[in-house]
Amino acid sequence: MSATPQKNRTTRRVLAVAAGLATTGALVAAMPAGAQDRGHGHGHGHKPRTVDVQLLSFNDLHGNLEPPAGSAGNVSEKQPDGTVKAIPAGGVEYLATSLRTARKGNPYSVTAAGGDMVGASPLLSGLFHDEPTIEALNKLDLDVSAVGNHEFDEGATELARLQNGGCHPVEGCYEKGEEFEGADFPYLAANVTEEKTGKPLLKPYTVWKKNGVKIGFIGVTLEGTPDIVTANGVKGLKFHDEVETINKYARELDRKGVKSIVALIHEGGAPASTSYNYDCDSPGAGDGISGPIVDIARGITPKVDALVTGHTHQAYVCTVPDPSGQPRMVTSASSFGKLYTDTTLTYDRRTKDIVRTSVKSANHVVTRDQPKAADMTRLIDRWNKLAAPIANRPQGWISADINGRGSTALEKPLGNVIADAQLEGLAPADKGGADVAFMNPGGIRADLVHKASGSEGDGVVTYGEAFTVQPFTNMMNVVDLTGAQLVAALQQQVSGSNEASPKILQISRGLTYTLDLTKSGAARVVTDSIKLNGEAIDPARSYRVAMNEFLAGGGDGFPALGQGTNKLVGASDLDLFNAYLAAHSTATAPLAPPATDRITIVK
Repeated sequence: MSATPQKNRTTRRVLAVAAGLATTGALVAAMPAGAQDRGHGHGHGHKPRTVDVQLLSFNDLHGNLEPPAGSAGNVSEKQPDGTVKAIPAGGVEYLATSLRTARKGNPYSVTAAGGDMVGASPLLSGLFHDEPTIEALNKLDLDVSAVGNHEFDEGATELARLQNGGCHPVEGCYEKGEEFEGADFPYLAANVTEEKTGKPLLKPYTVWKKNGVKIGFIGVTLEGTPDIVTANGVKGLKFHDEVETINKYARELDRKGVKSIVALIHEGGAPASTSYNYDCDSPGAGDGISGPIVDIARGITPKVDALVTGHTHQAYVCTVPDPSGQPRMVTSASSFGKLYTDTTLTYDRRTKDIVRTSVKSANHVVTRDQPKAADMTRLIDRWNKLAAPIANRPQGWISADINGRGSTALEKPLGNVIADAQLEGLAPADKGGADVAFMNPGGIRADLVHKASGSEGDGVVTYGEAFTVQPFTNMMNVVDLTGAQLVAALQQQVSGSNEASPKILQISRGLTYTLDLTKSGAARVVTDSIKLNGEAIDPARSYRVAMNEFLAGGGDGFPALGQGTNKLVGASDLDLFNAYLAAHSTATAPLAPPATDRITIVK
């Protein structure tokens, strides 16, 4: 299972959190009433006892306004004969059409998101601090979203700007005479509080109303957000237990007479199959879903009627028993706008609650063979014109697809290229003297795709495409680590917080070892197989290790990497990546996908 994006854009480009955390009051005051009460109206004549409310949901868009390129833009569909077919999907032009089509004939329809709408975004959105994505979500008529870990990439003050609007404090307004309006839907962060005041950073919940029908939405991000976002992004904030927080606000909503409740949770799981149409409730051995969301779902009060989840970029529609043993729907719609979930919530007007036994849900592909939404096409064209001078600059050439995000292998071809680029750029003595480089797999956000994305020609890698692969602009660090610490870091890939869902570091050429997946925990790393340039690692010797600032801070469950000394700060990861492409490719001699033979896998 691939780890979810785990890093933020460097704070050198963003507003310092020290400028002051946004207060709840400021955020709530700027929120339009329509964000909570969209669709409020009056019924006529006799009202039936129950009404079906359509809940449309998606998660982990990550600013992918244009269809994701290469294998990262496919969803897997199981065919009747048991084979699996890859279907190209995603892009907001198609997502808008899918949602608008789905809403037809459904007078009670609400659209919700499970977090990570922004952050780790392609250049088209990331270059403009994700203003284009918020604008697109407004046009999609999104009613509510939980925050995810990536909503904190640029800190609490920038998150407040995304909610409330206003031009960027450093870069100003991007379009002459146009001020960024902010999100017209509420971002919910029930389990995020300010350290100094103890008050919620954002609204913990909102209530959607129409013709007397009321549904409460509680939004939380994963409690472990500080472990996967740089320290500057979460400075001055506390992140609380998901279950305790949701149960607390479910009680509050219940006291206010809101009996129908949906939790939006930016945490997820892994289904037994990666096909979006897999029957998650199949009774077979090994079927179903695993991961953090299972225990969370089992602990959330029965007052909550359905869970919309995210973070793991997986597709699933499962039932997990609540604390009273009753089945409850838990859904996730992959990532990048490739799927949306359509859930029917049958609302009982007398009890004001959802008839849980009637809840039905399914994931649907956002196919690219449907008409594009014209307003989204105009939005993309407008921002592309602003981005073009930077985005279209050629950086290098490739001979074939080099897969990163779209690769399911533990050692990814693009991971090897990135680690080699970091080693090469930081090996000179005056650049840090690196012996080896590590790259976190979740930081690889896309594939390098051979087919042209625009008019640049097949095989040309543009700045925009390179940025989409590494959108965080992390500064590189070179530090001293002992051989023992280096070995410990490799063991932490498959133990500690990473045991249930391993995060396999991408490694530079010269480092080799064996990963024995028949074993468990740290024992999966065969220590006497670890060699650097053919020599066994000496536990007592000091090595110079290159990595991005996120890993160097111990992020992603690698405390050993946070123990480095004699730190030298180098160029950004993107600069090193582009320099490597320029040095190792020409139009007549393009860069070929590298062999993946550094980690020997025993299954």
